[in-house]
Amino acid sequence: MSASLPEQPKPSIWRRISTALHHHPGLFLLLLLGLPLAWMLIVYIGSLVGLLIQSFFYLDGFTGQVVRQFTLRTYGDLFTRAHMEIFGRTVAMAAAVTAGSAVLAFPLAYYTVRYASARKRAILYLLILLPLWSSYIIRVYSWKLILAKEGIVSWFVGQLGLTAVLDWILQLPVIGGPSLSISSLGLFFVFMYVWLPYMILPVTASLERVPKSLIEASGDLGGRPGTTFRKVIFPLAFPGIVAGSIFTFSLTLGDYIIPQIIGNSSYFIGGAVYTFYGTAGNIPLAAAFTVVPILIMILYLLAARRLGAFDAL
Repeated sequence: MSASLPEQPKPSIWRRISTALHHHPGLFLLLLLGLPLAWMLIVYIGSLVGLLIQSFFYLDGFTGQVVRQFTLRTYGDLFTRAHMEIFGRTVAMAAAVTAGSAVLAFPLAYYTVRYASARKRAILYLLILLPLWSSYIIRVYSWKLILAKEGIVSWFVGQLGLTAVLDWILQLPVIGGPSLSISSLGLFFVFMYVWLPYMILPVTASLERVPKSLIEASGDLGGRPGTTFRKVIFPLAFPGIVAGSIFTFSLTLGDYIIPQIIGNSSYFIGGAVYTFYGTAGNIPLAAAFTVVPILIMILYLLAARRLGAFDAL
């Protein structure tokens, strides 16, 4: 009489599911990415599409109601002188903040990567990230007090005997005002403070990728330190600067809180959108205003991609 083989236990439900997903990789990919893709398509892309649709309506000036008829008259309203000044003012500030952040970030990142010890590097990273751990609103209001006429900056300038110089700067057109906290110059300083870490980190990452062998080879071939910096280090680190500029430029372009707290009453794109949507109730014009920075950032990202910025992110 032959011995019978022991009966194999049935695989568990999880084993069967695992086997089915192994044999159907497309189903596994759908389950893995289905929820994130649905979120992107419905919540993110869907909201942008809804915004774009709203921008083709217009507000009836007599009834104050939104007329849901396809028209380009709302986009025509963007080309008024006042609105064009808002676009120009916002883009100019975003460009200035980006340039200023790059000037400050590069030396700090270069020192961190090339000369700082491991302990100093950890301390520097902590100091760079520390402001991001506090509330955004608190930081901005703190700077309003710091830059006020009775604030510590004016007091320190007075102790140095440079009050007349500060008063002269505040009398300059475009950048001046009653005090630093009510001027475009003060607004520039606060933007720089808030967004500077977003420039430092990509530049640091880009400098860390510069091979030391290239720097040594440049020295072996007779390259002076300045020549090595211009010909080797800076070109290889430049994509990191462009990558950081994506953050500083876009964040400045769309911010509406800082211009409401710091600076004069001049509108920026974010503040204009907030006013048109919340106060004036002109949703089509607010939607058309938001399309403009989206188009600006699309062109900016295309240029940044050609400069290799995405490789440094």
